[in-house]
Amino acid sequence: MKNRVLIVDDSIYMRLTIKTALEKAGYEVVGEAANGESAIEMALDLKPDLITLDNVLPDMFGKELLKILTEEELETHILMVSAVGQDSVVKEELSLGAMDYIVKPFDEDQLINAVNNIMHHEV
Repeated sequence: MKNRVLIVDDSIYMRLTIKTALEKAGYEVVGEAANGESAIEMALDLKPDLITLDNVLPDMFGKELLKILTEEELETHILMVSAVGQDSVVKEELSLGAMDYIVKPFDEDQLINAVNNIMHHEV
């Protein structure tokens, strides 16, 4: 069975980039959300194995969404994918439950390696 992924990013271009790379690597993209509110609804409804989460969304920051998803106790791994790469932000979000953090722009191999490591618990 393929691992199921929800992509959360306000950029349609970035969602397409991530989706294309993940599908090529054998993952099933089960949903795409452009803001935090729809991401929460989709995460609770779809229960994906992994969420790729942007840090800056139109209605909330990634860390706020991360806290909400953690409180819901979903058995979902979260990979932060953001242009915000300051050490303090990365450390905070990893401490809030994100499994890994990659900084935009990234190459396809970097994304797939991070996802594979998370799904095989090598992070």
